[in-house]
Amino acid sequence: MMAKALASLMAAALLGLVTGGAAVAAASGPQADRHWQLAQHCPAGFVADEAQRCRLRTLYRGYSSIQNSGVGGLKTGLPVIRDGFTPQQIDLGRLLFFDPALSADDTVACASCHNPDQGFSDGRAHSTGIGNRSVQRSAPSLWNVGLQQRFMWDGSKASLEEQMQGPLFADNEMGTTPEQLLHTLRAIPGYVMLFEQAFAATPITLQQIYSAITAFETSLISLNSRYDMYAHGFHEALSEPEIEGLNVFRSFVARCAECHTPPLFSNQQIAVIGAPEPDGLPLDIGAQGPTGDPKLRGGFKVPSLRNVALTAPYMHSGRFATLRETVGFYTGGRGHAVPEGENIYLHWHIWEPRLSDAELDSLVDFLHTLTDEGYKPRVPEAVPSGLAPVTNPLELVQESHP
Repeated sequence: MMAKALASLMAAALLGLVTGGAAVAAASGPQADRHWQLAQHCPAGFVADEAQRCRLRTLYRGYSSIQNSGVGGLKTGLPVIRDGFTPQQIDLGRLLFFDPALSADDTVACASCHNPDQGFSDGRAHSTGIGNRSVQRSAPSLWNVGLQQRFMWDGSKASLEEQMQGPLFADNEMGTTPEQLLHTLRAIPGYVMLFEQAFAATPITLQQIYSAITAFETSLISLNSRYDMYAHGFHEALSEPEIEGLNVFRSFVARCAECHTPPLFSNQQIAVIGAPEPDGLPLDIGAQGPTGDPKLRGGFKVPSLRNVALTAPYMHSGRFATLRETVGFYTGGRGHAVPEGENIYLHWHIWEPRLSDAELDSLVDFLHTLTDEGYKPRVPEAVPSGLAPVTNPLELVQESHP
């Protein structure tokens, strides 16, 4: 308990150091008259190098994949992270992330579908955009997104900059255009001032907008959960039932860790698992769409399980309301939920583990140990557009867990 308390105090101290200095110097008056000043310090979990670029600091940097012991070995290195942004670029991205001025009708922000209080997802089976229009799939969490190499549920985007152009310019999401986005931000004096601080150049460009939002998203690091304390050698961080769940997770029977590989808890591959669609909806062809490969029909990127207890409902379609339902799906038998008449190529890891109710319950216990919001960024009290910063008001959709 002492080690856990110390870790919490250290995280809180770091968080207070870096997330409080990024907003507005003046607390009253019209937005155009405010003097906006970006943060001068890196976010919690990052340290500045000699060039004043923020670099991730974590114990996982001291591990290598060679040290991997068994399936999902504990002392395994992280994937390469996308870091090296300045504190100012990260902080500018934070303001943009919560500002509905980036949408066509000033109603939707990035945070509308990626709410910090809901694990940077939105609690919906299908996200909604401007005009309450429905999006095809659920919003994935953004925690540790800087450690990922492919994006979107179908894995079709190779960078965060490329990925964000989808929601920004999609008619059923944020609905703007490149021209409108530039016109909007260039007309806001506060943003003109802040982009000059972050990039030392004018006028505002699309690439600067993409870079700033990417900088903020890559700062969303969650690597200090109770699981992580256990992985780093503090055995008392997990209870016996949780350790039992970890053992099931890593076992060659359940095989969870072969796709949800620690410490990211994703192997970043496309997997065809045969997850069901909501009743009445046809099969989502997934990665077959962008690739044209029939072997990837119904395939989706393996999501990270970090903070998974906060991101219900689950799967690309939000088909399962709770973690218990989700883990139970894998015991139903290979291909049991594939629609009649569909010939898909199920991943070879999908089989019939025949886990008991007790083992499934222990898996859920373990998954709750991956929750860590110690570095959750502060929602800005104001943004340069003068609009109200957006967060999703939908109540959390989480299963009850003591």
